[in-house]
Amino acid sequence: MPHTFSVRSLKGVGDKRAAQYEKLGIVTVADLLAHYPRGYEDWSSPCTAAQAPVGQPCCIRGFVVTSPTAYRVRQGMTLYRFRVSDGQDTIQATLFNNRFAAAKVRRDEEILLFGTLNRNGRQYEMTSPLIEGAAAGQRIRPLYRQTEGLTSRMIETNMVEALAIASTRPMAEPLPASLRETYDLCDRLCALREIHFPSSKMALEAARRRLVFEELLVLQLGLLQLKSRDRAQSAVVIRGDYTDDFAAGLPFTLTGAQRRAIDACAADLRGDRPMSRLIQGDVGSGKTAVAAAVAHTVIQEGYQAAMMAPTEILAGQHADTLRRLLGDRVRVGLLTGSLPTAQKQALQAAIAAGEVDLVVGTHALLSESVAFSRLGLVITDEQHRFGVGQRARLAAKGRHPHMLVMSATPIPRTLALILYGDLDVSVLDELPPGRQPVETYAVNSAKRERAYGYVRKHLDEGRQGFIVCPLVEESEEPSDLRSAQEVFAALSTGAFRGYRLGLLHGRMKPVEKEQTMAAFAAGKIQLLVSTTVIEVGVDVPNAVIMVVENADRFGLAQLHQLRGRVGRGAHRSTCILISDHTGEENRRRLSVLCATNDGFRIADEDLKLRGPGDFFGDRQHGLPQLRIADLMGDVSLLQQAQACAADLVESPALCTELYAPLREAVARLFDHVGEQGLN
Repeated sequence: MPHTFSVRSLKGVGDKRAAQYEKLGIVTVADLLAHYPRGYEDWSSPCTAAQAPVGQPCCIRGFVVTSPTAYRVRQGMTLYRFRVSDGQDTIQATLFNNRFAAAKVRRDEEILLFGTLNRNGRQYEMTSPLIEGAAAGQRIRPLYRQTEGLTSRMIETNMVEALAIASTRPMAEPLPASLRETYDLCDRLCALREIHFPSSKMALEAARRRLVFEELLVLQLGLLQLKSRDRAQSAVVIRGDYTDDFAAGLPFTLTGAQRRAIDACAADLRGDRPMSRLIQGDVGSGKTAVAAAVAHTVIQEGYQAAMMAPTEILAGQHADTLRRLLGDRVRVGLLTGSLPTAQKQALQAAIAAGEVDLVVGTHALLSESVAFSRLGLVITDEQHRFGVGQRARLAAKGRHPHMLVMSATPIPRTLALILYGDLDVSVLDELPPGRQPVETYAVNSAKRERAYGYVRKHLDEGRQGFIVCPLVEESEEPSDLRSAQEVFAALSTGAFRGYRLGLLHGRMKPVEKEQTMAAFAAGKIQLLVSTTVIEVGVDVPNAVIMVVENADRFGLAQLHQLRGRVGRGAHRSTCILISDHTGEENRRRLSVLCATNDGFRIADEDLKLRGPGDFFGDRQHGLPQLRIADLMGDVSLLQQAQACAADLVESPALCTELYAPLREAVARLFDHVGEQGLN
């Protein structure tokens, strides 16, 4: 089986290259085979210069008219120029500091050039083309994600041998022949050959379709397993609905969306299986009030509740809010890592004795020393900061408690069903009365000083603000990006000299970050210069102004999350986006943000413009990373895979030997989030 072979068994893969492969997550031959190309070079259909597409890479076949001539431009820079005729026109090719490539070019020989052809007057030009001898053949070549010292061509060479190993040894086929026939899919070995070394564009499409379907099917089966496993257990018994009692004690009226979400939760609580529900709502939509209502009902029935937040500051803010919402009826405790040992031990003892009804905390809740008397409800905030396994660890402290997940990241429903496939979804699509939208403006850097003046005006009035930068520190590479450290240093002695400034970024120690955020929340810092670390975990009603540097470097969903750090109080709030990027797509993106505060509309636009990367990133929101599927482009395959998965989990055939490779694939995919495969 290829997955038992180390990449070290391949020719040319010593300790150094094996370490480079490991950086890409590749340890075995099977890992290498699943390292799918990020793109392709199509050398299969050479064209003439006159036929070449404008601004797109192409392959041109021709004879070398003049051998490469070296031109030393400056110290350390040598150009090599030569001319190639395609039989009709002549192309001037230029190589930069590439003596090796130039040495392969000999007069009167036929070669293939691959690159983007430009026209300068009557002259055709190609800069830094890839070069192959005509005998190399016309084919579609793979391009792989690489790392320092490991090129795409090296990976391509090793891939040839990896496929040879897969061809000569038994390979598990996760999709039985009958299932492949139903969905018109090729076998796995054929798909791997064609995805890496396509014999044609049609074969490539068939290979991709097979691999995408398999990946989505495995994902869907795993998610259905999570849902059915959790819900196959007997639930915490809740018979009453105390929503009206809770609502009567509030100083405000619940929105229709809040009431619908609470009613859905109440119905779940009274069911015969544990609740497993996501409350998805924009910043300020009132998710905490929904969580409080659900906790109130569970506590009234004699159970405890636990809420886990990603930072100590956010946990403290939740504890304060919940105390206000629930009043003296509920005993609320706050458990964080920084709590003094004596207080921590006393609180843990009270939790174990059932003397605390609702415990709010950080990852400290997952500690083995934390035990509950009768845990009935687990709430996690900002789900994408916690993996599926962490939710399960907290839930394991009770006897199959109900679970409520909150997220302020607006996600189109199609993606929500994937990201949170083990959860039912409720959406809070209304804002409470009186909530003010954040006025948003996009400007270029020429107006930066004017923007700073506007910030000073707010600071002078006693308000607070943010300046957000895409980088922590200045890059060694030439760049016009302004780093947080660079901006902090410049503003402290320049535009905001005399004001109380703070610096916050992800490379700071956790205790330093907590101290800085606490100082800002307490008003000791007027202006916080930060990276995106503030995206979650800062709730300061007095913060009313934000400036985002190099706004084109952020996704729309992320900009919307950042913007949500202001406008959390009664004061009018403003967000100023600074960008010198003049591209049409960037203009469209920022104009969407300026036009609306509706996070779901923004999420839809972001998905159209940039794809699902902004929603998944590297974390995949606690779920396994997809290798080949595109959730925007593969919607029809996703629907087929979902239907297939639903049929399979209801079928006894899934437990047979025929489907063992598919069950094993589910186990492997979910292994890194601590979940088990299908039994």
